[in-house]
Amino acid sequence: MSVALKEYSHKELAAQPIGAWTGVAYRLVVGALREQLAVEHLTQPHWWTLNHVAGEPGRWTRTALIERLAKWDDLGIDFNGVFDDLVDRGWLAEDAGRMTLTEAGEDGRVRARERNLRVHEQVHDGIDTADFVTTINVLRRMVANLGGDGNLPA
Repeated sequence: MSVALKEYSHKELAAQPIGAWTGVAYRLVVGALREQLAVEHLTQPHWWTLNHVAGEPGRWTRTALIERLAKWDDLGIDFNGVFDDLVDRGWLAEDAGRMTLTEAGEDGRVRARERNLRVHEQVHDGIDTADFVTTINVLRRMVANLGGDGNLPA
């Protein structure tokens, strides 16, 4: 269900402050994702952990995963606390320091993924795929222009 938007001229739109609009979008999108994860008693760092470990079972140690995830952390997260929480829940197992998901962990990851997909669908409603791709490429270029990494996460 797309929301109708008022039309503006190219001149009016081109004069808009990108920082303000990206900030509002970030807060709304991340807020909606965090709200859905909270239903499963998860935070974004829990989600990141579950996905990384599921993607490459047995590859990740705590140190390697903290190094990988720290660049996305904007809340000062205690990643060891996140890992401990997932172990305590029975969602994450560690063998010789290497992490794998348990069956319960994979089940929880799938439930959280389904919740997140609903948010993504809501975000994409009324947006043509080509327009979305253009938006991502424009944001990547802005990031790179300001000295950041405009490449997609590996």
